[in-house]
Amino acid sequence: MLSRTADSLFWLGRYSERAGNVARGLGATLRMALLAHPVSRADSEWRALIIATGCEPGFRALVGETSQPGLQDEAVRWLTLDPANPSGIAACVEAARRNGRTVRTALTVDMWEAINDTWIEFRRLDSSAIRGDRLPGFLDWVRSRTLLFNGAAADTMLRDDAWRFCHLGTILERADNTARLLDVRHGAFAPDAAADAACYAQWQAVLRSVSALRAFQHVYHARLDPARVAELLILRPELPRSLLACYRRVESTLDVIAAANGGQRGECHRMAGAMHARLRYGRIESILEGGLHDFLTGIIDQNIALGQEIAQMYLSGRQM
Repeated sequence: MLSRTADSLFWLGRYSERAGNVARGLGATLRMALLAHPVSRADSEWRALIIATGCEPGFRALVGETSQPGLQDEAVRWLTLDPANPSGIAACVEAARRNGRTVRTALTVDMWEAINDTWIEFRRLDSSAIRGDRLPGFLDWVRSRTLLFNGAAADTMLRDDAWRFCHLGTILERADNTARLLDVRHGAFAPDAAADAACYAQWQAVLRSVSALRAFQHVYHARLDPARVAELLILRPELPRSLLACYRRVESTLDVIAAANGGQRGECHRMAGAMHARLRYGRIESILEGGLHDFLTGIIDQNIALGQEIAQMYLSGRQM
């Protein structure tokens, strides 16, 4: 496979996944902002989401450092319809469609229709789509379109290199999102954090952001507590969005790519194996005692480095 084809498939997976992740995060933050009081606490929820999506510098340049009337509206617009935000839903939909069009012949009909129809419908939207009571419906629509694309890929695509690079981009983006969502609320998981209503809402918001609230109940059959929530999102292999599940699939996908291309391996394979092993044999008690923030920032940095190594070995070198 040509490196530029692999590159487009990789980023198609990443951008499609990112659009759905931003929509999930927005939905959870909207619920938290409605519960928060006073206004400054609601503003902090929106700024936490901006940090988790990795687009804080651009947003800070847009609105400044201090709280102000209409901050929620600015945050919602920045994360949804503003084309100037490269991590916003609008830019992700555009980039996913552009990459999909580049490798049109490598996609199935169902995959292309999922991407292209989403792009066409998105271009018809105006600012009224994210105002007031219409916002939750818009976010549900974005999530459903991402699920449609992922389902089309899972059900109709040959398990060849095209599938592997698209899947690799999806899983790498998913791991990054889980780590960032946990990290931005790491204070609620500290050993000395008060188990009050505010912390409970924070734990619930993190689970909602990765669609894992019901999964928690099925796995633990218990009330929310910080250690179990962190364990579910970091170390439980049953949850598709846990860090362990993601890096297990990253490692296995890279192994299959190497085997299908002459067996050559590189630094990206070593890094993926090391990250998987660290999580596979990790214990949540040790992670929390050592500091959740330090652990997660290390994962985020390693994830960026892993993406760079994958690009250097297999892709055309284009970065985020």
